[in-house]
Amino acid sequence: MIGMNIRVLRKRYKMSQEVVAEKLNVSRQTVAKWENDEVLPDIHKCKVLAGIFEVTLDQLSGDLSEAEIEQIAPKGKQFFGVVKVGERGQIVIPKQAREMYQIQAGDKLVVLGEDATKGMAILKSDSFLEFADMIRRAELAEEESE
Repeated sequence: MIGMNIRVLRKRYKMSQEVVAEKLNVSRQTVAKWENDEVLPDIHKCKVLAGIFEVTLDQLSGDLSEAEIEQIAPKGKQFFGVVKVGERGQIVIPKQAREMYQIQAGDKLVVLGEDATKGMAILKSDSFLEFADMIRRAELAEEESE
C-alpha cells in the first residue's frame, strides 16, 4: 500500500530512487525495499516523504489505486474538475469548490491572470481586498517610519 504510493508518486515527480534516497539520507536499496513493501519507513521518514511529494500523511499511507494517486493534487491545492466556458465567458464553479471556499450566489470574485503561463485564479473579492489593504497599510507604516 504505502510502497506502491511511494513508487507512483516518485515516478509522477520524475525522481529516481537515488534522488529520493539522498533527500531522506538513506540508501537507494532502502527506498526499493519501501516500494516493494518489504519494510515500512518510520514516521519521520514518512513525514519527509509527504513533504517531498506534497501530499498529506493520510494520502501517502492510504489504500489508493494508481488512478486515485494520479488525481492527488499537491498539499494545499485542489483539483475540482474541468469546466466549460459559455458563449459569454461564464463558467460554473463546481459545487465542491463553492462549499469548500464558502462561495455563494451574489458573492463578488476577483479574476487574476498571468501572461507567461496563461494561468488564471479566482478569489473572493472580500479576502483579496482585505489582503491588498493590509499591504497598503504596511507600506504606509514603512514610509512613515523612514
